[in-house]
Amino acid sequence: MAIPKSEVIWFDGKFVPWDEAKIHVLSHVLHYGTSVFEGIRAYQTPTGPAVLGLGAHVKRFFNSCKIINMPLPFTQEEVSQAIVDTVAHNKHNACYIRPLAFRGYEVLGVDPRACPVQMIIATWEWGAYLGADALEKGVDVAVSSWRRMAPDTHPAMAKTGGNYINSQMVVMEAKRHGYIEGIVLDTQGYVSEGSGENIFVVLDSKIYTPPVGNSILMGVTRHFAITLAKEKGYPVIEQQIPREMLYIADEIFFTGTAAEITPVRSVDAIEIGSGSRGPITEAIQQDFFSIITGEVEDRFGWLTPVK
Repeated sequence: MAIPKSEVIWFDGKFVPWDEAKIHVLSHVLHYGTSVFEGIRAYQTPTGPAVLGLGAHVKRFFNSCKIINMPLPFTQEEVSQAIVDTVAHNKHNACYIRPLAFRGYEVLGVDPRACPVQMIIATWEWGAYLGADALEKGVDVAVSSWRRMAPDTHPAMAKTGGNYINSQMVVMEAKRHGYIEGIVLDTQGYVSEGSGENIFVVLDSKIYTPPVGNSILMGVTRHFAITLAKEKGYPVIEQQIPREMLYIADEIFFTGTAAEITPVRSVDAIEIGSGSRGPITEAIQQDFFSIITGEVEDRFGWLTPVK
């Protein structure tokens, strides 16, 4: 499905018509993957659209740039305001938001530092990432033959464009074999994450999730899910998860900006729990959606109103 066009894209501090937001074909990013991005959502609430996790996403965006030595020519406050302004300018009630920083056109060697750092913010309307029924019925997934990067190869904590070649290989393999998504192991064979989601495993009323050291991205929605689970009194344990633990889990769910909170109903064609959304997943899911849609008070301060 093609991206539905919005009116403008924020490009280096100015609003540019959607079809005019272009870069040179010899830009460094096209040849070497030198980009950092975020995925953010704005949700419709009774008082108007609101951006979820704006501060956390912008902080991670700047941290990713710092990790790969790509200094942004804007402050965190300027980027945050630009995100809100872009949503407002495009008159969205709810939307997906894509900030992207990249090395542009100047020289074409592996060393990127002589190339300018540029930035865009695009917004568009986007529904459920893993399918309309996924949030309730769950998804069928498989453990990928591809592994997440070793800690001394790519920086897994940075949300960089280059890292997502790995994710592309994972999801393409999964879909070739008839699955919706793949689960990736780290280089030691422990569970890491999905191609674009963090993962949680529920067993005996305890919730397990891989730690940062298992080559995961520190997900913003992951943090939200942990917060809600702990509030409900569920123990949340960050530890290495062996592959076989997936098969005996009572519940499994993914978290991510695009995936939101999506249950997993089978792994490698092995049914998880009852084969549908489990009660703990459903409880966390309901709390999450009631907050982000404004049905209940935003008691954690996750939402930034778009005015």
